[in-house]
Amino acid sequence: MTASQRVATVPSRRLAAVTGVRDFRLIVHPDRGETYGLTIEETYGEAGSVLATAVVTLTPQQTSRVIDALFAAMRRSGHQPSVLTFTRKAPIRLAEPDGVRLALILMATQPIAKHERVRALVTGINAMSIEETYYWYSKCIGIDANRARKALRTLLSDA
Repeated sequence: MTASQRVATVPSRRLAAVTGVRDFRLIVHPDRGETYGLTIEETYGEAGSVLATAVVTLTPQQTSRVIDALFAAMRRSGHQPSVLTFTRKAPIRLAEPDGVRLALILMATQPIAKHERVRALVTGINAMSIEETYYWYSKCIGIDANRARKALRTLLSDA
């Protein structure tokens, strides 16, 4: 028997479909006074077995600059903005499209100090279609994330 005639058998694994859905959740980190920072996590799975990974974490100063975008995401996901308080213990669940848009806003505005530029970025991301936000989100968490975030900031704010 020659080498080309030998066939190695590899045990096959059955692939199982994941039944869980992708969602996002906000986790509040209390700070001094009545301020808070935030972490947005991407989650997979249902209540019993949830896999979560942190997408972006904001300081209280960064959080205060994008509070309007936070409230808008809360409303679109069916929550009252009043659930977002510094005493909040439980994570706040966001629908996938709203979580993608909010995560993109948080990633794009995180290193920016100028309020005018932050507003321009938030306005630009809010003007995007759902498909555009998914595209930029995938770029901004991918291999060349820093380059993609810089490209997004350059595209949306004329600075």
